[in-house]
Amino acid sequence: MSISRRQALLMGAALSVSLTAGACGSSDDGGSGAEPLSDADLRAALKAGGSITVWSWNEPMKQVAEDFMAKYPKVKVDLVNAGTNTDEYTALQNAIKAGKGVPDVAMIEYYALPQFTLAKSLADLSELGADKLKSAFTPGPWNAVRAGTDGVYGLPVDSGPMALFYNKEVFDKHKIKVPETWEEYFAAAEKLHAADPKAYITNDTGDAGFTTSMIWQAGGKPYTIDGTDVGVDFADAGSRKFAAGWQRLIDDKLLAPVTSWADEWYKGLGDGSIATLVIGAWMPSSLQSGVKTAAGKWRVAPMPQWESGAAKSAENGGSSLAITQASDKKTLAYAFLKYATVEAGVQTRIDQGTFPATTEHLGSRAFRNKKVAYFGGQRINQVLAESAKQVVPGWSYLPYQVYANSVFNDTVGKAYVSGTSLQQGLKSWQEASVKYGKEQGFTVK
Repeated sequence: MSISRRQALLMGAALSVSLTAGACGSSDDGGSGAEPLSDADLRAALKAGGSITVWSWNEPMKQVAEDFMAKYPKVKVDLVNAGTNTDEYTALQNAIKAGKGVPDVAMIEYYALPQFTLAKSLADLSELGADKLKSAFTPGPWNAVRAGTDGVYGLPVDSGPMALFYNKEVFDKHKIKVPETWEEYFAAAEKLHAADPKAYITNDTGDAGFTTSMIWQAGGKPYTIDGTDVGVDFADAGSRKFAAGWQRLIDDKLLAPVTSWADEWYKGLGDGSIATLVIGAWMPSSLQSGVKTAAGKWRVAPMPQWESGAAKSAENGGSSLAITQASDKKTLAYAFLKYATVEAGVQTRIDQGTFPATTEHLGSRAFRNKKVAYFGGQRINQVLAESAKQVVPGWSYLPYQVYANSVFNDTVGKAYVSGTSLQQGLKSWQEASVKYGKEQGFTVK
């Protein structure tokens, strides 16, 4: 992601889910049963021209849209910022329900995509030929845009394979070795805070996206999805592994009580009182723009492992571009999607700080060998690209994950401010998620 991280990761208001919600409008070209689009079809649509409306809060998308229109002057892209994540999702859901004002294309984060897919609000892009693009994307983002055995409901815009961002100056000062395992990380947390009571290994006041990503890396699969049959189980081995380990940091008060993306957080990242972040690969641009005083101090290392010698990672954040079922300009919209996600638009976004989801760019020598001055000249993309290959397969989000994330602070979040344990908080989160799912008509266990 290259949008405001503060907004992108906030847990917003819940969106309602309706299992009976259908698409508004009708499909034109590339509807159900149509032959997949050929390159000739796309060229013809671009030559004929027309106007499409794209909802996106992503700043680099402005340049992508301008370049696209310059290349195809008969096409007009009306780029609209309808709000960031849940604000946009609420507006999109309302427009679909009303049957008017629905955009042709919408940016939707991976965790929210299942909600719109299940409600049949998005076009199946496999009917437009998107299933042929599997090899163009890394496994994590590609899995996130798929549903069922064949359906593709978005094309990845970016990705967030996780890594350890650390302040080398702080580590060197206190003679702390870069941790390769979580056990070493917990030991480093103790050593750092003992040496400087104002310094913490990291901050955490409770974040749904971080928690699910950590469980993901630990091998947890708390969500099982089969159509409208849903399972929620935070007592699985991966969830318990994360909860037990992270509880040690909470119990020993080794986490900075600072909320991410707040002014105090940026200050801590700059002055060394927050020494690491375990976060997605989109973070470099935020450090470079928001923590300029720490230029040259930060480095990137692989995500610590639960088992020594393992090489497992997870995704943290990331977005797709989807075509709404209501759009009557699906061919033109799909041409824009391809341009933005697998063609020239990818490099445009990389140049503005986006971490790509495309195998071509992640594997390119120029991308991997780029030295980043902010990180002391380190070739950080080598670490981040390897992480993308190591994402644990098989992760699923709930078809109402937007709602689930909105009640995280009322459940798991209590573990950070009371005597409630993380495992107890996860159980409460599970119960709330099960209850809501049943109320929405899902079969939940």
